[in-house]
Amino acid sequence: MNPKKHTILIAGASGVVGAAAVEHFAALPDWQVLALSRRPSPLPEGVRHVSLDLADASACTAASPSLSEVTHVLFAALYELPELVAGWRDPRQMAVNEAMLRNLLDALQMGAKGLRHISLMQGTKAYGGHVEPAPVPAKERSPRHRHENFYWLQEDMLRERQPQAAWTFTVLRPQLVFGYAIGSPMNIIAAIGAYAAVQRELGQPLAFPGGGRYINAASDSRLIAGAAEFAATHEVAANETYNVVNGDMLVWQDVWGSIADRFGMKPGEAEPMELTTAMPEYEAVWKRIVAKHDLRPLTLQQMIGSSWQFTDRAVAYGLANPADSVLSGIKLRQHGFADCVDTEDSIHHWLARMQAERLLPR
Repeated sequence: MNPKKHTILIAGASGVVGAAAVEHFAALPDWQVLALSRRPSPLPEGVRHVSLDLADASACTAASPSLSEVTHVLFAALYELPELVAGWRDPRQMAVNEAMLRNLLDALQMGAKGLRHISLMQGTKAYGGHVEPAPVPAKERSPRHRHENFYWLQEDMLRERQPQAAWTFTVLRPQLVFGYAIGSPMNIIAAIGAYAAVQRELGQPLAFPGGGRYINAASDSRLIAGAAEFAATHEVAANETYNVVNGDMLVWQDVWGSIADRFGMKPGEAEPMELTTAMPEYEAVWKRIVAKHDLRPLTLQQMIGSSWQFTDRAVAYGLANPADSVLSGIKLRQHGFADCVDTEDSIHHWLARMQAERLLPR
């Protein structure tokens, strides 16, 4: 018999959000954590890894008996195509992400009779910011933006099943997520850290590689994990949607100097650079950095993946006057979750974490 009050299944446990959630819930006394991912990753003591490809319906069915104790789910699993930004509107990507949630729900319906709550991850694309400028600030009460998005496919699936189920759900919408993961398709912290390390090795200042100034905001993955706990344990969150943001604003040019300081560099003048095309050319330089600083033997491609594409978009490469992008975090705070994070401190926390894990040089 499970001595814990709750058992949470964290789908996508090796990603930026999932990894932080695993650490968060593993530290809570009443929670047993099942970390679901295709590939194993280091896990806190007491956390059980569930190796499962959610796109494989038969594998999910076979895994159903092992999920019998699950009471809560954080669905942070994500399938992205190699062409990251183009993939956001690709029907194939939408179909795979829809199938992943369906396969897991079907398995849980068969095996997890005590399931009480599901948290579903969305993001800024819910407000159509990748299609046209979104309202500032973007609020949960806004009508659904009319564009095709796997968010709507997954959310509609939950809304269709929930009236006949014993569980409730909560949709969480972070903005620009800061955290720790290897090979994540959207880990801007890793990309900026690797870019800084390469520029320093080349004897260059840390030039800002993006476009014009704009007001943005971010979400620390630890804050998202705390919000997921709130959603899982408070009735007010049942069938609600919440933006989950740090609480302050972000202008990249205004924090760039402090990032340069962390690596012992000068910020230099802004020099637009498309990281997606430029940085893969520096694999040999990165190999030299790895040897010099005794880093873990990973290539740039292994560590960063398509996060170069995501970073180009986040720093507005190629845009002279990018549109502001801000989500309102008021609703979540009004409902009782009052935590907040200083975004500049968040950047440094995760850069320091990657340095401590020998992924970036000090």
